[in-house]
Amino acid sequence: MSNTTELNISGMTCNHCVKNASKALEGVSGVQIVEVRLEPGSATVQGPAEATQLIAAIEEAGYEAELAS
Repeated sequence: MSNTTELNISGMTCNHCVKNASKALEGVSGVQIVEVRLEPGSATVQGPAEATQLIAAIEEAGYEAELAS
């Protein structure tokens, strides 16, 4: 069974932002499935990727991210 990581993402304003964030997350080693939602600004990532790598990928794409509580 794969790990699931929930992220809060801020700074996305449109569907283009959603595509950019999705592409950034898909580029992280271990990511199997990505679902990014504009509202409420969140992502669900499945796979054994490290949360720190996922957050770094989002920040490199120009957005801010944190683990969802």
